[in-house]
Amino acid sequence: MPPAQSGKVTVALSFEHLRDFIQNRMRMSHIYQPVMIRELLTKSGIASVRDIASAFLARDESQLEYYEQITKRMPGKVLSNHGVVERNEENYRLAIDPSSLSSEARDELIRLCDEAIDTYLQKRGTAAYDHRRAALGYLSGSLRYEVLKRAGFRCELCGVSADERAIEVDHILPRKHGDKDDVANLQALCFKCNANKGARDDEDFRAVREALDARKAGCIFCELPTDRIIASNSLALAILDKFPVTRCILS
Repeated sequence: MPPAQSGKVTVALSFEHLRDFIQNRMRMSHIYQPVMIRELLTKSGIASVRDIASAFLARDESQLEYYEQITKRMPGKVLSNHGVVERNEENYRLAIDPSSLSSEARDELIRLCDEAIDTYLQKRGTAAYDHRRAALGYLSGSLRYEVLKRAGFRCELCGVSADERAIEVDHILPRKHGDKDDVANLQALCFKCNANKGARDDEDFRAVREALDARKAGCIFCELPTDRIIASNSLALAILDKFPVTRCILS
């Protein structure tokens, strides 16, 4: 395994040291460290920044949910209408049985798909993903971070966390009306709320987010003992009845 570099000092890393780091010394605020180490191990010790970023993306549930919605709304619907695929609940099935194809026929169809992808990307270039760049607001990373930090990394309309759904920066007064990228005109919305809002109005949802965070002194629901909470998410929680009529058995 190639030596790891720490600043200007090259450190020969042994199997025992790396195993000890992963098991005992690695302090995690997210899954990024073990995912990066795993990607490097599977790439014989060297991986590009893009390879590592792709590994992060493959495990990002919020982005996966976004593309699940894309799958159902766009290619899934179009291909179903053309009789190319069939949908059965959460699965899609190719209308032709791949086992009925020779390996040459299968390889030709895959090659044609690759050619269609390459032709489209060569024609559109970076504009192919403008719909995602527009959703991200063509904003600097520092400005995006400031907006998301102010919102507590939650959607300012529905309150969902960035860990659960992709959060985008929205212009309160839409750009098409001439407003600029001023932090006072920006709010954090999940991709679903942002898509529903679109550029139709200038509704400011930051007050909704503030209301979600509001806590009243002495509120019994704001100061519940943790042992009474049996389930929770970013918007709601379930608690045991303090005076149950029947005994609750939790599975």
